[in-house]
Amino acid sequence: MAMSELGNGLQIAEHYEDALSVREAHFSMLRRLGAAAHNILFVQSNLASTYQILGQLDQALTLRRDVYLGYVKLSGEEHFNTLVAASNYAESLVVRERYAEAKALWLKTISVARRVFGESHGATLKMKSNHARALYMATGATLDDLREAVNTLEETERIARRVLGGAHPVTRMIAPTLRDDARAALRARVESDVSSLREAVEAMAPRNKHTIQPVQPPGGTSPAASFLAKGNESL
Repeated sequence: MAMSELGNGLQIAEHYEDALSVREAHFSMLRRLGAAAHNILFVQSNLASTYQILGQLDQALTLRRDVYLGYVKLSGEEHFNTLVAASNYAESLVVRERYAEAKALWLKTISVARRVFGESHGATLKMKSNHARALYMATGATLDDLREAVNTLEETERIARRVLGGAHPVTRMIAPTLRDDARAALRARVESDVSSLREAVEAMAPRNKHTIQPVQPPGGTSPAASFLAKGNESL
């Protein structure tokens, strides 16, 4: 307990390197002593957050994956600690730009959260907003992905304001930053698609102008020109 409090205090004070040393020593000691699984997972999760802050992203990802799988085994998929661990793991996947894996994990976790907590619970809303972030941040995001992200964030914000209030951390996280970022990504994509289509049409126009020519007879005068040249003779 004392080492956990020391590590927490150092991290709050932004002495991250010192916090890392304390948390690594604590984690190692608990494993060596064969401490209870839930204690080890708790310290392991804190250690992962310190790695994340220090930019040691691969270490953070590995630990968060292990914590998630550990809680699944220890407490089952519907336990609150498991859902938190799943969220943390998905966040690390997003940071490492492994968007497909993050989206799949978010969808699975959101389904469980809805069943356990309900649609309007803060944990469910936060997971939905983070899933939307993974959608619009993905390098290969489709137009449908971007639209889904915007719609999800707008719906989630409405529910959060109604249920939690505008001052709640979850509401403030969703609006306006994530919502506006998603809208900007969608707008940029639509404008890019329109611009590309316009350029393609403009590129085709000159070719059509030069390739579509009237058929000329061997004498060099078209039937239409000959007819017009006769004036009213045929009338």
